[in-house]
Amino acid sequence: MNFPATEMMQARKSVRTFDGRPIRPEDRAALEGFLSEMQNPFGVPVEFRLLDAKAHGLTSPVILGADTYLAAKVTKGKFFELGFGYSFEAACLFARSLGLGTVMLAATLNRAAFEKAMELTENQVLPVASPIGYPAARRSLRESMMRKGIKADTRLPFEALFFDGAFDKGLTESAAGIYTRALELARWAPSAANKQPWRAVRAGDAVHFYEARSMKDSPLGDIQQVDVGIFLAHFDLALQEAGIHGRFLEADPGLPCPENVRYLVSYDRNPI
Repeated sequence: MNFPATEMMQARKSVRTFDGRPIRPEDRAALEGFLSEMQNPFGVPVEFRLLDAKAHGLTSPVILGADTYLAAKVTKGKFFELGFGYSFEAACLFARSLGLGTVMLAATLNRAAFEKAMELTENQVLPVASPIGYPAARRSLRESMMRKGIKADTRLPFEALFFDGAFDKGLTESAAGIYTRALELARWAPSAANKQPWRAVRAGDAVHFYEARSMKDSPLGDIQQVDVGIFLAHFDLALQEAGIHGRFLEADPGLPCPENVRYLVSYDRNPI
């Protein structure tokens, strides 16, 4: 993906207050071109559309000043939540490189209108959508209070999320080696209610990824696996920028896990 992804990971903040300007034609064309070519490492097809809010009756009570939404749909199947989260975050990072703001919304959408606009077919879901536009000069009071409520500018410590060989030993930044920067950038990924459900265990050249579940599944799937997909986009794109390449694969090491923690996928930088 040809844009400064790691720079955007550090620059991007969720935006709920927009200045009302329409998206410039050149920015819209660049975004649509990116979306048409984007793929995720899980091989999950994700279909994006830019939707006019007035034409489709799209609303969210937490959004001000946006007249366009970025929405996507995916067919349920293997890794669909991870692939969706990865792709949607990559789209948001690219949008940020154009000066456009986004925020992923799930519970605060008039969902029926979004699903109708996206023409969902059987077994397809729309886990999240996002307003998209140019951020206002200042956040609204409501947005500032929301960010404060979920402690949006804080994250759990590195050693509380990442582990060295097993879950009983926290991974230090020095011991993470070539994965240090990628994990640190991924640590700051956004998540629903800032729950940060990702966990990772480094074992040699491999990194095994897990979900720490604190929310129930819904008809849309497991929204926290979408969050892990967002995290994995940061991790993978940061490695690619550093010239490190590998692949995601199923390679459950069978480690004893804490309660409500389950294995999802692994990364190997030296695949056979």
